[in-house]
Amino acid sequence: MTRHIPGTRSLQVLEAAGRHLNFTRAAVELNLTPAAVSHQIKEFELQLGVTLFVRKGRSLQLTPGGDILHEAASDALAALRHAAARARRSQGQTKVRLNVNASTSIAAKWLVPRLDQFLKKEPHADVRLNVSCGMQDFDRNEIDVAIQFGPGTYPGLSTERLFNHVIYPVCSPRLLQGEHPLTAPEDLLRHTLIQQSWSGQGVVWPDWHMWMLAAGIEGFEPKPGLHYTDTHLAIQAAIDGHGIALGDEALVADDLAAGRLVRPFALSIGGPPTFAYFVIFPPGMMQNPLAASFIHWLHTEAQTDGGA
Repeated sequence: MTRHIPGTRSLQVLEAAGRHLNFTRAAVELNLTPAAVSHQIKEFELQLGVTLFVRKGRSLQLTPGGDILHEAASDALAALRHAAARARRSQGQTKVRLNVNASTSIAAKWLVPRLDQFLKKEPHADVRLNVSCGMQDFDRNEIDVAIQFGPGTYPGLSTERLFNHVIYPVCSPRLLQGEHPLTAPEDLLRHTLIQQSWSGQGVVWPDWHMWMLAAGIEGFEPKPGLHYTDTHLAIQAAIDGHGIALGDEALVADDLAAGRLVRPFALSIGGPPTFAYFVIFPPGMMQNPLAASFIHWLHTEAQTDGGA
């Protein structure tokens, strides 16, 4: 007799429960109660005649059969998401929604202030912007285009370099009028230097030590003060007059043009050579006219601001 094949909801419950090995955490993710998850797993076991989980002490484990079915459920759901995303993209001639993912700093200091210009160019576009610092699953989250800082190596995705990094001190114009004028790099030592700390994937973001060495100042030791991991927060602190920050040219361009920031010294240093802001999108996305227009617009805007 042919057994009943569980539906998509059952597959989602099995996938989440098998991934978390915890019914409560799976329930939170799926917006269900733990009892509902437990009931769904029991129904799944009855339908297929396979025991999926065993309890050992306080933890759950997949049985050998449960492990096989969990892998199959995961693959099936991934295939459905991928197929659904491809089907939506195949309708690119009529699609007006564009789902964009961007890391925090580039979204706050560069993309958001310019999006109204893109909407003037594409008045029928419905742009949905999600902000996150890590790479997202394009199919699972239905992302069309992403802008991320990283090494540009994303298997299965197309990448185009958007910006090179040019980094130099920036501060509020009010600091130039204070009791400690900024006429030489050594004058920075009399001011609060806003620290930005970031490292990952084997690279370290340039800091004041690096800039001071480039300026010929050795033995620099930063004083206790403000530390940020996000560039846009360091820039905002400089705008507010809390000190002097190292700004990335692409991210401070608007604030310099508006007079919210000034650049006291011409000396600049580069960022990690293999890291940059990249435009990332699935293969075939350029067949979607709206996505292609957006990607072309990003490069045009980046060139205006000295992009790659």
